[in-house]
Amino acid sequence: MSEFDLIARHFWRPTQGQSGVLLGNGDDCALLAPAPGMALAVSCDMLVAGRHFLPDVDPQALGHKALAVNLSDLAAMGARPLACTLALALPSVPDEAWLAGLARGLLALADAHGCALVGGDTTAGPLNLCLTVLGEVPPAHASRRSAAQPGDDVWVSGALGEARLGLALLRGELDLQGPGTEAAREHLLRPQPRVALGLALRGLVHAAVDVSDGLLADLGHILAAAGVAAQVDVDALLTHAVPPAVRALPPATALTYALAGGDDYELVFTADPAQREAVLAAARRAGTPVARIGRIVPGAPAAHPLADGAGRVQLVDGGGAPYTLPAGVRLAGFDHFATIEP
Repeated sequence: MSEFDLIARHFWRPTQGQSGVLLGNGDDCALLAPAPGMALAVSCDMLVAGRHFLPDVDPQALGHKALAVNLSDLAAMGARPLACTLALALPSVPDEAWLAGLARGLLALADAHGCALVGGDTTAGPLNLCLTVLGEVPPAHASRRSAAQPGDDVWVSGALGEARLGLALLRGELDLQGPGTEAAREHLLRPQPRVALGLALRGLVHAAVDVSDGLLADLGHILAAAGVAAQVDVDALLTHAVPPAVRALPPATALTYALAGGDDYELVFTADPAQREAVLAAARRAGTPVARIGRIVPGAPAAHPLADGAGRVQLVDGGGAPYTLPAGVRLAGFDHFATIEP
């Protein structure tokens, strides 16, 4: 099967009539037209076999996740998806059934979010998926990381630590059964990008980022970019933003998963306290739970906006006193260049 046969069989589809797409697959470039007054939001993520997913992963789940992690970036910016491209490296003899499953998972999520697949590339090589997503957002409502302000509330969406629990179950690190374990596996394999929430929060949020590498690491990106610090109420986090299956784990494990587990693809964002009711109303419209877990406080400017800002987070209890972590908590977020744990 040639490169072009592969594309035609699994990934080509007509894009006529899709919002913002003038020309899709089949030419040297796609042509997109954001709505008047909109800025183009662009993000790119790569998933590498052995680094980001296990070799025996269900291909339909992998196709879903490959696009979901990119749509999550658009959600953090408050952008509506327009289109995506896929660069795919495959073993020299592609597995037809595996490819069909990958395409089904990716295209089903693309259809759900009105995100047209408008091009890409394929080649032989170690298994690797690299997607670029494009969306549109009013420039004044784009939730930049650098816009966090002292006094802001810190919010998170959904359930933190659930994907890390799912990974532990798949790896055999934990032998658990019962409520919450299947949801944890599903959260890991098929994360749901919070696009609807990102759109509902337009104009309410100062700064936002998606939780891909762990809460502390990703909130730290906001803090470094804005030159501020944060206090995170661990009691509120555990009560309102961590699922029961994670809370039931030994305390050190539960806190490791909640604070540094990664792969949840929830949103952490900041907003003026005057917007609390509006934030909750937006979350209800989006059908996504949110929890207020802390506040932004003054901090020294960072040496660089991309510096590691996790150290700018102070963990406190419900009364505002420093929170004492139990022995064994590991707070390092995911590092793409670190040695993979067995």
